[in-house]
Parts: sequence; structure tokens; C-alpha cells
Amino acid sequence: MTVVSPAEIRFWLQRGMAGALCALLLLSGTSSPISADDSGRLTAILLVGKPDLPDDDFANSVVLVMNNLGPAPVGIVVNRPTRIGVPQLFPDDTRLARLSDKVYFGGPVELGAVWFLMRAATQPEHAMLAFDGVYLSADRELLQKLLARPKPMDGLRIFVGHAGWAPGQLESEIDRGAWTLKRADPDTIFNGKSEHLWPAPRVPKDSI
Repeated sequence: MTVVSPAEIRFWLQRGMAGALCALLLLSGTSSPISADDSGRLTAILLVGKPDLPDDDFANSVVLVMNNLGPAPVGIVVNRPTRIGVPQLFPDDTRLARLSDKVYFGGPVELGAVWFLMRAATQPEHAMLAFDGVYLSADRELLQKLLARPKPMDGLRIFVGHAGWAPGQLESEIDRGAWTLKRADPDTIFNGKSEHLWPAPRVPKDSI
């Protein structure tokens, strides 16, 4: 099994080496961060990061935050496309070659993990309800099934990594005015205009 460090993945993303990254993602065999049998309801809200946030990963970001995936809030950044095309995640599936959709940067935690959000009338197997009509999953078979549809990216967005905070950290940031809170809605996630390409053109010191 190939082991890929977050520093390596961040470096490849910043260098635009999408092909190398996607090959390693597929080889790494990362397990789903969501239990296949867990169908519990999540509590979700959208946070909008202020432009002057010191962390470039979150400045101007829109984050779907869920409160009961663990002991502290977990989020998915929903407005940061990477340079990785969706077809590059599944290079052997020629049906996807025509797609121009990008994989999104979900956050700086576990960049080797692939998550996705989808709209559905009923809850798919191996997915959890994030909020009304929107489901969260990291199940590879479900993702491949969705991508086999006539309109594969209809109501679907794919992410690498996620965001996370220590207990009490996010609450403190909100109290300091670093984030604006908004009601979670599907249009913001699936129809919102993504203006802030991630990553910024910098190389982390530990990758050199």
C-alpha cells in the first residue's frame, strides 16, 4: 500500500501535478471516514470566512460545518476548486473524459481522503444526511455509481480532505468575528460561483 503524507499531497496540488496525485489517491487505499452503517442525522451550518483570516485555507472560504461526526466540529470547504479534474480520479473510465468539473479542496485535514456531497430524494446506502436533501459520503462504490449516471455531476461535488477544529476552537473563532454564519442550503454548495482557486502558489517548508 502506498503511503501518502499530507505534505506530499499539498505539494503536488500546489505544483499542479494532478495526475501523480490522483494515482496515489487511488493506490493509497484510504478507508472511508464514515461508518457504512451510520445513518444518523447531522447538524449542518454554513460558515463564511472573513478575508483577513490569517490561514489562507480559510480566508474567503465557505465551509459546511457538521457538529456530530466526532467530538468536535468537522467541515467541508465548498468553494475551493483544485486543478484536479474529476476524470483524473478514475482514469480508466473513458466515459468521464468529457467532464470539465474539478475536484474541490475540502480542507487541510486528511488530504488523502476523498469525500463527496450529493443531492438525492432519498438517502443512498453508505451516505449520511447532512441537511435536507443533501448527503455526505466517502464510499468509493457509491461515487462510481453516481458517476455512471447520464449526467454524472448533476447534484454532486467531490472533495479531497476536510476541515477540523479542536473542541471549543471554532466557537472561539466565531466569538471573535472570524466567521459569518449562514443557513445551509443546496444552492450555495452546488450552484455557487467558486472564485477562490486553491491552493495559493506557495510550497510548504516541510515539502522541500
